[in-house]
Amino acid sequence: MKTLIRTLLVLSILGTLVIGSSAQDTEISLLQWSHFVPRYDEWFDAYAAEWGEANGVGVSVDHVNFTELFSTLAAEIDAGDGHTIVEVLFSPASFIDGLHDLRDINEAAAAAHGERASTCEAASYLPVSDTWYAYTHGYVPDPGDYDIALWTEAGYPDGPKTYDDLLEGGRAIYESSGIPVGIGMSPELDSRMANRAAIWSFGGSIQDESENVVLNSDETIAAVKYLAQLQNEAMTDEVFGWTAASNNQALIAGEVSYILNSNSAYRSLQKIDEAAAANIGFTPALAGPAGAYASSHVWQIYVIPKYVEGDELAAAKQFILDHTANYSDVTYHSELYNFPCLPSTVPELDGWLEADPWGSEPPNKFEVLKTVNDWSVHLGFPGVTNPAVSQVFAESIIPNMVAQVALGEMNAEDAVAQAHERIEEIFSEWRARGLVGGGDM
Repeated sequence: MKTLIRTLLVLSILGTLVIGSSAQDTEISLLQWSHFVPRYDEWFDAYAAEWGEANGVGVSVDHVNFTELFSTLAAEIDAGDGHTIVEVLFSPASFIDGLHDLRDINEAAAAAHGERASTCEAASYLPVSDTWYAYTHGYVPDPGDYDIALWTEAGYPDGPKTYDDLLEGGRAIYESSGIPVGIGMSPELDSRMANRAAIWSFGGSIQDESENVVLNSDETIAAVKYLAQLQNEAMTDEVFGWTAASNNQALIAGEVSYILNSNSAYRSLQKIDEAAAANIGFTPALAGPAGAYASSHVWQIYVIPKYVEGDELAAAKQFILDHTANYSDVTYHSELYNFPCLPSTVPELDGWLEADPWGSEPPNKFEVLKTVNDWSVHLGFPGVTNPAVSQVFAESIIPNMVAQVALGEMNAEDAVAQAHERIEEIFSEWRARGLVGGGDM
């Protein structure tokens, strides 16, 4: 009943998007990832069925590993047939030609719920073409996760606050206990995120605010040298072969002192060993010479391919808007993993961060995430997340660059220059298509 009441409220506000009169013959299908917090998928599938029954629409949901989302989306766009709504975890800007412009529902949601988090707009909107190619409903903070006992013994009871702390404290812990820091340097998503966080915090970036490539800078070189030193002095070679699950598994097993990740590893540990989970603390982004920055861990991004039309398209848009209106349930059942892009949709969030409804010890373990909008940025920072940025991310150029230096295969200056050259090629190709700014535009 709660879902139906919220649906009717949204329909009354956004009446121009009400599903057509033939909705009883309409079916929509969703493809989304198998959530890192299984409880969320259980809730979502039930919610989708309830929504379909309330609106006279057939709804089916398929869940796949997150690594399959983009390849499936590409295949379905090429075939001109497939799922109605696809949820991806990173900006799908490179698919813009095959996606509906969702300006109407982005504007409707803003009218109903107010301001959205800037990281969410960056994952949905391309300024150079003035296109809302996606609808981002949630994002996931990426704090530091640390072993409280180990860091307390090393003299950091609240965990590391800066990159200097991470090196000095992490090295001391490694030398005394053999337990390393866990920052990935392999071609997978967590490594891509962690390496970018360090580069931003040292003052480097892939592009500037005008979408010009600026990777080859003294600041980026300093960050790469730092990461190589961190690996050589406080980590093991295992990080060069990590998958996206590796740092989670290492934290759960007590094999690392610090990782950069969402709360999913902690939630898994909480279900296995409550005492061990109580020994995990969280920090905001680490501060470097230029400040403290970390990317959102992932985003929950809905897209609708252009092959979807008519009542199916109208129903898809209404489903997305109604899901947003029910975001308190989304955040709650994701065990505070999904943060709302439209903060007003989850008025309970601050209270949950102060007293975790899922039984953390201490109850305010997640209170540090109240400051997330002060340090959480998007992949294109300080510019926009454009198709070129998305391709650079997909090609793992940044972690490969860092790994070459940490392994002693190249010096930092040459590795950064080589990566810069490849990134320039990518930006030039997308700029020629009119989908990236900067250059001569």
